[in-house]
This record gives sequence, C-alpha cells and structure tokens, in this order.
Amino acid sequence: MLKLNTLGAPQGMNRDKKRLGRGPGSGTGKTAGKGHKGQKARSGGGIPAWFEGGQMPLNRRLPKRGFTNIFKKHFQLVNLETLDAHFEAGATVDAQALALAGLIKYVDRPVKLLARGKCEKALQIQVSKASEAAIAAVAAAGGSVTVQK
Repeated sequence: MLKLNTLGAPQGMNRDKKRLGRGPGSGTGKTAGKGHKGQKARSGGGIPAWFEGGQMPLNRRLPKRGFTNIFKKHFQLVNLETLDAHFEAGATVDAQALALAGLIKYVDRPVKLLARGKCEKALQIQVSKASEAAIAAVAAAGGSVTVQK
C-alpha cells in the first residue's frame, strides 16, 4: 500500500552538491568554474543587479516628485453595517470594544466611523472621527456618537 511516509524522491532527483576546486579530475578544479581573474572570479565579487556599468543610473536620471507627509494620520475605518452585526442594542462601542470584536487591529490608533450600511440599534459610539452621514444615521436609530481627540 502506498503511504506518504514510505515515499522517496524519484531516481536522479537528489543530486550531490558540486565540490568546487577539488582537483583536475573533478571537472571543476583549479578556477572552480569561475574562469580566469576579474571581478566575478573573486571571493565576494560580483556587481549588484541595479549597476549600469558606470552610466548614470535610472533612479538618478528620472526627476523626483512629491513627498511623503510624515505627520499624516492613518485612521482605522469602521462602517455602520459591521457595528450593527457585532454589537447588541445599548452597547458602548469604543476602540477597546472594537479590538475585542476583531474589527480593528490597534487600540492606540485613531478610529473613523463611516456610514456604509444601516444602523438599526441604539449604540453609544466613541471614535476619533466620524462622517456626518454616520452621525445622523446613529442618531436616527436612537444612539449617540462622541468624537474624541
């Protein structure tokens, strides 16, 4: 019977490692398959993939544009439909509760509430930022949204 633990590699699959520089009879003796002299024959020698032979490299030829704003705030987004599915009516929804429910990854990063879907439960929501439509939808359902800094 064929079993996984009895399977072996097909014949010729596992080949012995090439032993370089082990005499003329080995086929890779003397220069060990590296030819004669030059940068690529040396230990640790070789040229990086991006090197263009001294020509001005592409990343220096092209103009640089724009910048990255290091002060940009990255919000974790939460929609009304997900809150409606994960929380009971009257629940207090804050970063801690959202993280426990698996809706956000980080408790210490800002959360933004968006208005996708419907909110039919009265929830007390505490977030860093919320869209006007989301605030209106929660208020219509009898809940409240507190925007904290």
